[in-house]
Amino acid sequence: MSSLGFSVGTCSPPSEQRKYRFLVNNSLNKAEAINLRNKQKASYDPELSLVQLSSCGRREAILGFGFSIGLLDNVSALAETTSCEFSVSPSGLAFCDKVVGYGPEAVKGQLIKAHYVGKLENGKVFDSSYNRGKPLTFRIGVGEVIRGWDQGILGSDGIPPMLTGGKRTLKIRPELAYGDRGAGCKGGSCLIPPASVLLFDIEFIGKA
Repeated sequence: MSSLGFSVGTCSPPSEQRKYRFLVNNSLNKAEAINLRNKQKASYDPELSLVQLSSCGRREAILGFGFSIGLLDNVSALAETTSCEFSVSPSGLAFCDKVVGYGPEAVKGQLIKAHYVGKLENGKVFDSSYNRGKPLTFRIGVGEVIRGWDQGILGSDGIPPMLTGGKRTLKIRPELAYGDRGAGCKGGSCLIPPASVLLFDIEFIGKA
């Protein structure tokens, strides 16, 4: 699996995380902060991006998204602006196909690649693979990502599977995402607040 610049699964050494947050929060040396983040990315273990190991605390995948970074206001939202009407499945997962796709669908357990933009219901972007110029690589249907992603890409009751080349927007209820715990919480504030409905614009690139 490939890493995400912002990842729930990023497990940099605590000392480096604290140093990075200090540099960013205090704006003392942006160059040093960027160099430190690049160093962390270079030594990043991609296996930690989607499934948190015990040393990282509670799993909060999907995304290898370092919620502690706090630079999300600078993420470019590259989701398509064309609106479409959502269809709601029995599980409550809503989807809207902007591009149906042209190739094979994903198979459970398969390693696949997908680009995405993640937003809160108010439209605020909290993560974007487009901004990093590299799609997310993960194994579909085995719990490496939030359930809304597994169901929304593989297909489930009332939801057709995505086809390679397809672009789909998912509206994911908290029960299929981060639930009542939220994600990226620190000091009483959460990047993804508890009980949040999430919107993901997903582009299914194909198998990895």
